[in-house]
Amino acid sequence: MNDLKNKVAYITGGTKGIGLGVAKSLLNAGIKVAISGRSDASVQKGLKSLNNENTMGVVSDVSNIEDEMNAISQIIAKWGHLDVVLANAGVGNFAPIDEMTEDQWHQMIDTNLNGVFHTLKASVEELKKTKGYYMTLASLAGTNFFASGAGYNASKFGVVGFTQAAMLDLRKYDVKVTTIMPGSVASHFNNNEPDDSDAWKIQPEDIGRLVLDLLRMHPRTLPSKIEVRPTRPDKK
Repeated sequence: MNDLKNKVAYITGGTKGIGLGVAKSLLNAGIKVAISGRSDASVQKGLKSLNNENTMGVVSDVSNIEDEMNAISQIIAKWGHLDVVLANAGVGNFAPIDEMTEDQWHQMIDTNLNGVFHTLKASVEELKKTKGYYMTLASLAGTNFFASGAGYNASKFGVVGFTQAAMLDLRKYDVKVTTIMPGSVASHFNNNEPDDSDAWKIQPEDIGRLVLDLLRMHPRTLPSKIEVRPTRPDKK
């Protein structure tokens, strides 16, 4: 996939943060990009930020497989094929397990874990046709547990395991599958507003460069699981 011109990518949760940063990087490389969000307002805001004719937006809640099937159908109707999918949508509710509500638990599992399944299930046949690439945005929380993180850890441990098993299932079709596991990122995750105090963190455009590096990797080589963290810890 070294020639990226006219490739088509779909990024869930692509309206802000990491998803939007990756979208900008892919567009700069000549890739057409579809972004999704849970509301039309968020999608329109993302498209305005991208300000590029090679974009489209779809409203989709990844916890609903019918939404994801519809999103893929819209992309195919517009561009005819699909080459790259980044399952990036995610939420985090952090609380001690004895205080976590059932709704908080299900929101994370439904979005973070069921969502990556729904996105892959909706797109896999199109990716087989193009010998494409499916990526999930996991987290270092997918291998490192922490207090008040039981629900989030469970979802991200699941994403890592799901993605690695899917990689084994799909490589016989020449479909590449990778999970990216960042540490601290200066993003809008959980309504955070990045500012100068986040300069030490990984930036969304850094993840975008990483995605491009993966797409340009020789077809015979598959980095199936990538951990990425800030070079130095926060010194505050």
